[in-house]
Amino acid sequence: MISPSHIAIIMDGNGRWGLKKYNDRNKGHYYGLLNINKVIEHCIKIKIKYLTLYTFSTENWNRPKKEIDYLFFLFKYFYKKILIN
Repeated sequence: MISPSHIAIIMDGNGRWGLKKYNDRNKGHYYGLLNINKVIEHCIKIKIKYLTLYTFSTENWNRPKKEIDYLFFLFKYFYKKILIN
């Protein structure tokens, strides 16, 4: 089976999912990034050479400052963790 060399993912809907399931947008963002860890591991396993994650659009700057700050905290935390491993 031929695998693609590049996969791109638009991370959309995590906040809405968190709001619906937990009444908390930030929980949705957190669980969305936890799932990205699984995606990265699988891409490595099946030898995907490039993975693009579209995580923050220009419209996201219109969100409340607390939510933006939390998103950037999560990005920093998860990407550091990925780079260390």
